[in-house]
Amino acid sequence: MDEEESKVVGIFKNDKSDKSRPSSLDGKTDTVVASENPVSAENIAVSILHGFDFHYTHFLKLTRSAKTCFENSDWAAESDIIRDRIQLYKTRVSETVEHLRNNYDLPNADVQLWRNVKRKYLGLLYTHKQPELAETFYNSVFTWLFERRYYHNDNIFVRPGASTEYLDGDNPVYFSLYPTRGGLKPAIRSFLESIDIKLPFANLSRDIRLLMSHIKRSVWPELVLRRHFHIQMIKSPFYRNKAMYLVGRAVNGEEIRPFIIPILINDQNKIEVDALLTKSNDIANIFSMARAYFMVDTDTPASVVTFLNEMLPTKSKADLYTSIGLQKQGKTDFYRELLHHLQHSDDLLELAPGIKGMVMTVFNLPSYPYVFKVIKDKFEAPKTGNRQTVRGKYQIVKLHDRVGRMADTLEFSYVALPINRFSDELLEELKREIPSMLKFDEENVVIRHIYIERRLEPLNLFLAHATDDQKADAILGYGNAIKDMAAVNIFPGDLLFKNFGVTSHGRVIFYDYDEIEFMTDCNFRYIPPPRYPEDEMASEPWYSIAPHDVFPEEFAYFIFGDPVVREAFMEHHSDLLDADYWKNIQSKIEHGYYPDFYPYKSRQRFRNIYPEYYCDR
Repeated sequence: MDEEESKVVGIFKNDKSDKSRPSSLDGKTDTVVASENPVSAENIAVSILHGFDFHYTHFLKLTRSAKTCFENSDWAAESDIIRDRIQLYKTRVSETVEHLRNNYDLPNADVQLWRNVKRKYLGLLYTHKQPELAETFYNSVFTWLFERRYYHNDNIFVRPGASTEYLDGDNPVYFSLYPTRGGLKPAIRSFLESIDIKLPFANLSRDIRLLMSHIKRSVWPELVLRRHFHIQMIKSPFYRNKAMYLVGRAVNGEEIRPFIIPILINDQNKIEVDALLTKSNDIANIFSMARAYFMVDTDTPASVVTFLNEMLPTKSKADLYTSIGLQKQGKTDFYRELLHHLQHSDDLLELAPGIKGMVMTVFNLPSYPYVFKVIKDKFEAPKTGNRQTVRGKYQIVKLHDRVGRMADTLEFSYVALPINRFSDELLEELKREIPSMLKFDEENVVIRHIYIERRLEPLNLFLAHATDDQKADAILGYGNAIKDMAAVNIFPGDLLFKNFGVTSHGRVIFYDYDEIEFMTDCNFRYIPPPRYPEDEMASEPWYSIAPHDVFPEEFAYFIFGDPVVREAFMEHHSDLLDADYWKNIQSKIEHGYYPDFYPYKSRQRFRNIYPEYYCDR
């Protein structure tokens, strides 16, 4: 990712020097001059908003194409759309900046002019459907043009300026169904039949029957329909991978119960309800930041986020904006949350617990659920490569399907953090390991480039205190994480436990990307038998090793220190030690096979709960 793409408001600044960029706002003019005609602040504001509107129109166009991909089972095209959508923002900001530079005499613009531009821009957002996104776009344009010392609320939207309440008043993002008027079963039929999809249901009556049965038997057995009971459903399906998700909530008096209905395409190219998810952990896992972003068609994303936030109170707005593909807005909201937390806490930033990395320096604020990762100036042996190599690896993950097994990262440039919030040990470590990445001003430590991730407990630390049953579950998840990544063409490279983390829901996630490779670039080999007895005692291998050679048999050397771990691994994942297993996955990838991934347990699928209803078994 170019550093321009990683900028966000406030404490973040473009790293690339640009001699055409005005470095200050010290002029005296109240207008800027474009060609022969003076141009007011309003004209600049209109130009920036036009750039945003053009961006969001294209964003929605890509998003809406997900429906066609789903109908045609074109999963390769869907992956391309996701990648294109992630990279779209940078292109549109760049085009807007270029337009401003070409049409306005920006070096002669002064502080008062740009404050007027902001006020005019805010006025234009009065009836806008995406004001919060438009404000973030404005911030991005401004921060591309000017230095960090101007990044405060007089010039940019450090705090939001426009309200996002009730933006969908004329066209609500959800609709309501009232089972008390005609019964629950007709209501379920009504919303399933209302789905705008070309594919027919394989057996709609069966799906309705199973939903009803599941509700009565295991989900809401105690449900008493009060007079005002109703169901609220977000109008637009959520598309991701090979599934379509219907998102809603049941409102039963004062009680609100969220639910999600995944819909899949079967072998006959017909759709069918696959499950009904109602538990908070299951719904939170659907929106995990270790998964690809959803594609949701909406003119008022703030209303969708508000709806989701009421379903998922443990998820922040930053999380939810990111989960629906608006990661720039997610970064803006994350920044605001970080500033707020720093102002309302007094603990110190400190080195993260665990084994120190050879490539990254990692630190955290104990009271904040994130870690900060900076690439070292020099890597410790045997690590090779450089900063650009590692950044390239992280970009691969950002654009790839993370299948619930690779942590998403927020990438920023020029992050300013209060110097009085650093522990002495951390500050010394940063000065020693990343001197080229540091800059100091009167009150801040400014870090040139940084990744921020949700904090996980490193798997090696988890195993050190886990019970035997917890160890067995974690090793099952560890192997499944490796297999899931491999199925989507990602080889982790370094399989040490310290590179994996355990979420609060007990899921094992990979988070260290400096050695990842595409599966199709690896050469999986068996270790040749020794030529002589002395070969096994030699300090160097008796066989040649090329740069992309991988010997799965060696994985056991750093896995089997604990007998409980060994037993669990060999029971569930002994195939990971076999080169042929990896070669078989490579073959599937090369033949275009796209695996099924369910962000919920197999036992929750209707096919497994009610097998008697499926004739294809």
